[in-house]
Amino acid sequence: MIPIVYDQINHWGRDDEFFLALLKRLKIESIVDLGCGTGRWTTHLIQYGYTITAIDPHEEAIEVARIKDNSGNVNWIVGDSSNLQINTYDAVVMTANVAQVFLTDDSWKKVISDVFRSLKVGGHFIFDIRNPLVKVWEEWEKDKTPDLAKDMLSGDPLEIYTEYEGFEGDIYTFYETVKNAKTDEVLVHEKMQIRFRNQGELDESLKRTGFSEIKTYGDWEFKHANSKNRSFIFHCVK
Repeated sequence: MIPIVYDQINHWGRDDEFFLALLKRLKIESIVDLGCGTGRWTTHLIQYGYTITAIDPHEEAIEVARIKDNSGNVNWIVGDSSNLQINTYDAVVMTANVAQVFLTDDSWKKVISDVFRSLKVGGHFIFDIRNPLVKVWEEWEKDKTPDLAKDMLSGDPLEIYTEYEGFEGDIYTFYETVKNAKTDEVLVHEKMQIRFRNQGELDESLKRTGFSEIKTYGDWEFKHANSKNRSFIFHCVK
């Protein structure tokens, strides 16, 4: 996640609408957006009157988010799941496939354990993840066209290139480079890694943590997930 271009190349979509629709179905007041990034989705929650906590370890992203928030109603925190308070929230949400950045079994176990402890009884944990059976990375690797953005300070055009290294085990590595299209200067070059876990593996980890009710929706519809869905949306209840 590169803050200087993230909002420009990640537009509002079906996933955002689905998360909002699911929250509206639930009787909740307090929400945590865990892995909130630049606050692109978080800021849409403000109009619904929720008590909102937004957490991300990326300090620059949180600064971008704070600038966009004129309400003063979001508690922006540079941190991670260890910053969650115990037995406090009605819902913890991780959007935009944030669940895939936890590469090790220990890091995944820690985050879902922290989330479980932070929820009130009856609280909701909601997150999305890509289905590894669909092999979406094969589509990524065919697309050689750079994404386009602009420098918000100078107005110069920017190009975002992605290079794919591939898998080691179930961890996928790629690199993102942001260039000034006028000068060819490299502004950012970052290594990215995500892990593809299967549905059964996720179900088992959530049950071991203590979640008693787990629903899995597919492809941003309120229908049970199946093996052909590109995305899984997990809804777990404490």
